[in-house]
Amino acid sequence: MVKGMKYFFVVAALWGSSSLWGQSNFVLTSSAAESVLHGNFDPSTYALGNTPMPRAISAAIYQDLNADSLKAYIVHLASFENRNTGSDTVSSTRGIGAARRWVYQSFQRFASQQNGRLIPSYFQFDQGICGMGQHRNILAVLPGTDTANHQIILIEGHMDSRCDTPCDTACLAEGVEDNASGTALVMELARIMSSHEYPATLVFMVTIGEEQGLYGAGAFAQYADQENLPIAAVFNNDVIGGVICGQTSSAPSCPGVNAIDSTQVRLFSAGSFNSAHKQLARYVKLQHQEELSTIGSAQGGWKGVPMQVSVMAAEDRTGRGGDHIPFRQRGFSAIRFTSANEHGNASNGPGYTDRQHTSSDVLGADTNGDGEVDSFYVDFHYLGRNALINANAAVMAAYAPPPPSNVFVVGSYTASNGSTNPAFFEVSTWTPESEVRIMVRTALTEFDTMTAELSSGPNHWIGGVPSTNVYFISACAVRTMPDGQKLESLFSPEKMVLAGQIGLEEHAFEDAIPSFQLLQNRPNPFDESTWIGVHVAENQPPTKGEIRVTDLQGRLLEIIHIPLEPGLNEVLYDHGYGQVGTYTYSLFVGGECVGTKQMIFAN
Repeated sequence: MVKGMKYFFVVAALWGSSSLWGQSNFVLTSSAAESVLHGNFDPSTYALGNTPMPRAISAAIYQDLNADSLKAYIVHLASFENRNTGSDTVSSTRGIGAARRWVYQSFQRFASQQNGRLIPSYFQFDQGICGMGQHRNILAVLPGTDTANHQIILIEGHMDSRCDTPCDTACLAEGVEDNASGTALVMELARIMSSHEYPATLVFMVTIGEEQGLYGAGAFAQYADQENLPIAAVFNNDVIGGVICGQTSSAPSCPGVNAIDSTQVRLFSAGSFNSAHKQLARYVKLQHQEELSTIGSAQGGWKGVPMQVSVMAAEDRTGRGGDHIPFRQRGFSAIRFTSANEHGNASNGPGYTDRQHTSSDVLGADTNGDGEVDSFYVDFHYLGRNALINANAAVMAAYAPPPPSNVFVVGSYTASNGSTNPAFFEVSTWTPESEVRIMVRTALTEFDTMTAELSSGPNHWIGGVPSTNVYFISACAVRTMPDGQKLESLFSPEKMVLAGQIGLEEHAFEDAIPSFQLLQNRPNPFDESTWIGVHVAENQPPTKGEIRVTDLQGRLLEIIHIPLEPGLNEVLYDHGYGQVGTYTYSLFVGGECVGTKQMIFAN
């Protein structure tokens, strides 16, 4: 479970609330898959008998990924016409039943190509959805080689589609961008990643019931929680192949209608300070920057087109949700991969002309009238690059050593260096690995500064951090692989240091900082959402406060209520996309203003 976080969402928590209860009678149709998920298996049964290195595996996956395969999966998924969760389960050509059988049979075909090392299974559960009481996710389980430290990496995407009405089973609902794209990504990774073996067990899951309330993911998250499955990371892929901006695209998203972006992917995750989900998103980005980008630069082609991996402030787009949320609710580290641009916000109101959640979410357009689609709404090369970002992170996480333990900031000072005055920190931690890596964040959702140190002693220094009012420090263990690769663990929880604490012994911290300290929002500048933090001294009893947002003319724009407990408290301020300018925000406690700062809208 993710412990010690106090953050509050000011957007309505509509999505995923139904995923906490209601599902029952969980059944894995494959007893072998069930045994593997619980770590009760002999790894030698599934072993390849070689000693692969993660960097070499990632390079092989890079070579094997096929954009034509992604296209073929999507074309076939679209051919089922309507994949609504409550649609036909008897027909062999139409509806959710035919679609899920085809995905299952595809997993069986991949398994036969790997001599049975990949284990297909249905995950069945009971839940009333759209008039049907029983439903099935489709899984492919690839057993790991390490049962002593059994870990699971889950890559998922939902298969169900919809039109305006959640349970319309008669409309044309090919659901190409939302979410045949994510299903195709999961299927292609099951095909190519099962050619290799990993210490961790990999699970490729195609879910249903997402469009009616995240039911399929919610059922498996509940099962995993009840069965204490050691899921280390969840990668949810939803609306992950389109590149065209719609008129109503859910913020934060597109710069304008029909704008194209095929070189950026957004990672959404819950929380801010000490969030395991944000730390997972940062890990994905780091592995992309330091491993996958190097492979891409060397091998080139469409797969090597540079990609921007954006760690977003919010858990999802404004007012939206996805299948990563039920796993976060159950305490598993989970993130969402989503295209930079999407075609609509699924509002389906008067004047809605975008494709998402309509019969227009199709493969593409016939621009020359020959009866064949020649202009595709999904960019299969872009989808492939997003698949590679998933795969590379999963490979590295599957081989990674355990994170370091007992991370503490034991000393700090500020250097006198003109106007910059960089900060330096002494960090204590422990790992059996040969090195540790220390990371520092300031005003960003990503790391400002990183350094690697030999772990010959418990303490390590990191310096040159830009001067600010709050610092967030974490660490990872670094294992030197036989091929020389420096492989990072997942990141430790974060530790916070306020500017007023720098240079002080621990016992003097509370005397040096105010009872309530309003912190600079992060990120800043920002586009649509930002985190506002308040640090409360440890000797203060719990209370309540208000964040009042005003423009520079003093007009009150919004009041955000925030519970205040000792430590760091945060709220996500969701202003809306397309704003430019400077606003102020103030903290009021007991009717008195105790601090005011400015924040900048950059888009």
